[in-house]
Amino acid sequence: MPYTWPEALSPVAEKKNHIRTIHGESVNDPYYWMYDYFGKGPDSQQVISYLNAENDYLKTMMAGTEKLQGELFEEMKGRIKQKDETVPYLKNGYYYYVRTEEGEQYYKYCRKKGSLEAEEEVILDVDAMAEGKPYYSVSGLAISPDNQMLAFGVDEVSRRQYTIQFKNLSTGEILKDKIENTEGDPVWAADNQTIYYTAKNPVTLLSERIYRHELGIDSAKDVLVYREEDPTNYIGVGKSKNGKWIWIYSQGTLSSELRYLDAATPQNDFKAFQPRIKDTLYEVVALDDRFIIRTNADGSENFKLMECPLDKTGVENWKEFKSHQPDVLIESVNAFKNFLVTEQRKNGLNQLSVLNLSSGDEHSIAFEEATYDVSVGQNADYETVELRYNYTSMITPPSVYDYDMKSREKTLKKQQEVLGGYDKSNYVTERLMAPARDGVMIPISIVYKKGFKKDGKSPLLEYAYGSYGYSIDATFSSSRLSLLDRGYAFAIAHIRGGQEMGRQWYLDGKLMKKMNTFTDFVDCGKFLIDQGYTSAAHLYAQGGSAGGLLMGVVANIAPEQYKGIIADVPFVDVVNTMLDENIPLTTNEYDEWGNPNEKEAYFYMKSYSPYENIDAKAYPNMLVTTGLHDSQVQYFEPAKWVAKLRDMKTDNNVLLLHTNMDFGHGGASGRFDYLKDVALRYAFLEALEGNIQ
Repeated sequence: MPYTWPEALSPVAEKKNHIRTIHGESVNDPYYWMYDYFGKGPDSQQVISYLNAENDYLKTMMAGTEKLQGELFEEMKGRIKQKDETVPYLKNGYYYYVRTEEGEQYYKYCRKKGSLEAEEEVILDVDAMAEGKPYYSVSGLAISPDNQMLAFGVDEVSRRQYTIQFKNLSTGEILKDKIENTEGDPVWAADNQTIYYTAKNPVTLLSERIYRHELGIDSAKDVLVYREEDPTNYIGVGKSKNGKWIWIYSQGTLSSELRYLDAATPQNDFKAFQPRIKDTLYEVVALDDRFIIRTNADGSENFKLMECPLDKTGVENWKEFKSHQPDVLIESVNAFKNFLVTEQRKNGLNQLSVLNLSSGDEHSIAFEEATYDVSVGQNADYETVELRYNYTSMITPPSVYDYDMKSREKTLKKQQEVLGGYDKSNYVTERLMAPARDGVMIPISIVYKKGFKKDGKSPLLEYAYGSYGYSIDATFSSSRLSLLDRGYAFAIAHIRGGQEMGRQWYLDGKLMKKMNTFTDFVDCGKFLIDQGYTSAAHLYAQGGSAGGLLMGVVANIAPEQYKGIIADVPFVDVVNTMLDENIPLTTNEYDEWGNPNEKEAYFYMKSYSPYENIDAKAYPNMLVTTGLHDSQVQYFEPAKWVAKLRDMKTDNNVLLLHTNMDFGHGGASGRFDYLKDVALRYAFLEALEGNIQ
């Protein structure tokens, strides 16, 4: 029966004039005051009151779905094997794995010395550490070369500002050393006393500096070893797999630079591998006798591999190792003592290519499903001949394989167990190609349960991201089964702005070509309707973060095509955010969206920014989510957007805003709590479909 939405008054946000003047144009932003919570000014409490009012309104409107939400939560939780552990991997004489316990929200990091039959050592009990805390995240676990010390980062706020701590694994003691406001990325030098880490700007949250810390020394005395002068670049620190080199990397969208240091000489200065070159990206892996460089230099759009000696790293010493292929994108390189494994992408599908460094023979690992995802897994052992990789599809649960690179035999080590009797033969996955309005063909990965009828009467949820060159591949979700079993199809639109079809696919969906991202999604939806998978009365859209920007634009340009939209932590106030360099991450994003201080970029992003383009017209039913402590997309973007939509839209469709007052961009940290948010989204769809009992 159709769900009856309660007759409740929606919150009305106060308007306060705030004029933005730039490039000869003045624009009033009446909801600018919502920025004030982190500004801690006089409007701070008003912000909280408004967000709480929206949460109360959502609870009232969704009250009739609470029974279903509870059922969905238990249903999805019931598919998860609560007592479980990951496949152990070997590193420096120890087998490492992560273990979960019945009823616990978090996990335990464990190891065994020399053999899987050895006594277990719990190196970090996150269940105990997180007890009583609404949010708890551990990052960057790093074991010292002598296996005695553990460095790790902790975030208790959900703004990705990690405090690095240290544990003596022999005594179990947590040291007094604490390093605040970091990326949570400690890297050990070879002396077992020194770590390097990335520090964040406390306001913008940009990664700006790399420091050296020695155990027992006050972190206020840590030595600055690198400072990034380009605010559009992200920086970080890492270590080569063979343990010989420490890397400092700096990378923007268009250029990058690497600095390196012998891990045995931590007091020495880092050297530039190759000073940054305009419009040139490069990254490096180390073999025992040379460096391998992945780069797009000299017009190699989809990247090629070069090599150089260990003592002569400048570009003038680079020699071609693997040539550029126009139809194959090289995404990453993984070094082993006797093998080199490249993750590649061809025709929108992932590939793994294995090169024998001794013989020169190269081969690819074959995969049979029409659409899938494969990636190199945890391969900490440099000496091994076994490659560990992860495989999944929309109907195949995540699977871990060990692949003998000599014999070419693969062994399934573990497949995620889906409790409740999951049978993949009951589901169908397809790969479709949809025509965009400019003639480009857009891949779509789709899954549904057998018996799904392509008569235009079935519900379908269309999902996409489409930014930063980040590819959304066809992966399995046990929680998604709750939709498929209720008759829904789920489709991923591999739109431009991602990198599924190669580097140009990304370049054609950014900056002054960003509209391609949005129109691709709409055109994929139209194709699914034309092919009978669904109709406008049953088509839904979902995206988060930059995919939430996509949702905002879709709501503006094609509201009639979608029955409902779910916009998670949406980046919808593009112009105002990109004009404020004090907002976290803004300057890092100029190469993706443009710099609105430049007139052409300003007016282009203004032409699509969801907040700027709300009109007095009918909009789809919408559920919008955000987190008060979100460091990636600040809470005030979706809050302002919803307030303006409420004021201007002419329809009676439902508009709901859910603000998580404890969490940030990634939502809940526990392994079950996030399912409550999934249940809310699914119940929203079921209410729109009229399936609430």
